[in-house]
Formats: sequence, C-alpha cells, structure tokens
Amino acid sequence: MARAIGMIEFKTVSSGVTAADNMVKTADVELLEGETVCPGKYIALIAGDLSAVKASVESASQMYPEELIDTMVLGNPHESIFPAIYGTSQVEDISALGILETYDAAAIIVAADVAAKTAIVDLIELRLAKGMCGKSYLFLTGEVSAVSAAIDKAKAAISDRGMFLDSSVIAHPDEQIIRSVL
Repeated sequence: MARAIGMIEFKTVSSGVTAADNMVKTADVELLEGETVCPGKYIALIAGDLSAVKASVESASQMYPEELIDTMVLGNPHESIFPAIYGTSQVEDISALGILETYDAAAIIVAADVAAKTAIVDLIELRLAKGMCGKSYLFLTGEVSAVSAAIDKAKAAISDRGMFLDSSVIAHPDEQIIRSVL
C-alpha cells in the first residue's frame, strides 16, 4: 500500500483534539503533528497507508462538522513537503520566487504537493497558520517558467475549495529579498 498523509483543521482546540484522538483510534496511523495554530485553531497531521489515512480523516471530519475548517489526504506526497514544513530545506540559490497564500493549513499542503509535482522547483518553506491569523503560505524557487507553471497549477488545485488567497512570481528577486526568504 502507498504511504499517505492526511490533515484535519478545526475552528476550536477542543473539537480538534477530540477529532485527532478519533483519527489515531480509527486506523493504524501515526500522529506526526497535533497543535494549536493561529487564531486558536487546531490541526492534526497523520501518516500511514492510504486507506488508513482516508478512513481516519473521514471519521474525524464527521465528528464536529460545524467546527471543521478543512481536511486533506495525499497519497505519495512529494518528498520536499516535510523539509519545507520543518524549515530544513536545503535551497542555496533563488532564480525565481513563487509565493502562494491560503486561508488555511490543509490547502497549502495540497498546493505545495501539486506545485512540487508540476515542475522542477524547490520548496523553500511551508508556513502552517502560525503567526498569520490562520493563513498559510509557501515559498518555492526554480526557473521562472517552472515557478510560474507550479504556482498556476497549485492555485487551480485549491481554488475550487475556496481557500486560495493570493499568489505571485518574482523573476530574479533582489538579494535583500533572497536573504530574507532563506
């Protein structure tokens, strides 16, 4: 079976922690991250076999539908997602800079996966709703055409969910901007 990740995002800590507990009790999944994020929301990120992750996310999302913000399940996530989330990406040069913002954490992970699988780009950072009033963003780099294609495809992938906020592509950003991003 394929390795997969899934996430739930709830408006309240109480419903989120309870739903996360349900996730790990529903199927054989590993809780990678469970935490409170701005503005008092709760996210839980799990990993496991695709069928287990799907079952856990579906079960948790049905517990408190009025408190649920978003969910996601990704089979075979791109290997650069976790270094970008945890700030361990090894990017040394920025040719073009792509930026995409969402209203939630689950959508940014989907967007990052789509972007990384669309073109030859490097994910620099995924910020998951911390210190941003619940919004999330990604930074990625590569050649201008690759970055543009990746951002366009990522934007299209999440726009129908209503979670897309904004995006831009900067060809050859100034060194001061590069230093601030790296």
